[in-house]
Amino acid sequence: MEKKAFHLANGSTLSLSQDFILPDDNRSVPSNLCPLLSIPVINMKDSIPVLVKKISQACEEYGFFQIINHGVPSELCQKMVDSVTDFFSLPPEERALLFTDDKTKPLRISNYYLKVEGKERVTMWSETLAHPWHPVEDLAHLLPQNPPHYREIATEYAKEIGSLMNQLLSLISMGLGLEKDFLQKSLGQNPRLVSQCNFYPPCPDPELTLGLPTHTDLNALTILLQSQGVTGLQAIKTGEWIAVDPVPDALVINLGDQIQVLSNGRYKSVHHRAVTNKDSYRVSIAMFYGPNKDIIIGPIEDLIDEQHPPMYRRVS
Repeated sequence: MEKKAFHLANGSTLSLSQDFILPDDNRSVPSNLCPLLSIPVINMKDSIPVLVKKISQACEEYGFFQIINHGVPSELCQKMVDSVTDFFSLPPEERALLFTDDKTKPLRISNYYLKVEGKERVTMWSETLAHPWHPVEDLAHLLPQNPPHYREIATEYAKEIGSLMNQLLSLISMGLGLEKDFLQKSLGQNPRLVSQCNFYPPCPDPELTLGLPTHTDLNALTILLQSQGVTGLQAIKTGEWIAVDPVPDALVINLGDQIQVLSNGRYKSVHHRAVTNKDSYRVSIAMFYGPNKDIIIGPIEDLIDEQHPPMYRRVS
């Protein structure tokens, strides 16, 4: 994609105007990154006992880890990144047909905002496409029609991610000393599956903006595919920001709030954000797995005792 001004689907153009500039306290400062820390990289070809131990440790200490040899073909991952890039290369007037702030719309383009003191809100330096995904059901009618290859590639990618998601949830369950299907049963038979594709254009002065604000994921588990060779994702570890740099052919895994609650705080849903850069655009595709909307979530009974009283109440 050529480096030029990016026109958002909402009709505005990304520029270093007051609509996009953050107050000093909310900005990312490269010197604040901790260069000595990095999130674990786990080889999925390790034995099951080794995987359970490594993943459990990563969930307790980081809430984030990367996986290699995960079984999702690298060619398919690249096709998915290219398809999302092609989508955000469509004319803004075509993307505008999908723009809405109504989060109940299954297929939508939107922007993220940060409420700051003295301003109504600051727009993040990004644009987001969201739609459902499912490993088996045909949801092509709920995916963008253009670019023409998007539906086929996204459907194939969802099938691969579905198998990997089941594998990860099983390993995380076993790390808690539970049956391997315990977490999936706890989250319900019809989980909420949403794909969020983020596009971050180059920014002339990245320190003035953010691609996504600091947040935790509301869902249970996220599998993230990100552009190779472009950094942007950052996570908190012991009060310091660390870069989650792309590892060749790796996927990023992070825990959501629901697993923190189910594990009674043993596993962490940590704050993270996306920063921008001046040299290149960046793409990320987050595949969210969340609980059935009718499920009541609370600490798992088997993880509660006198030494570990419930830290959270049960909620929908």
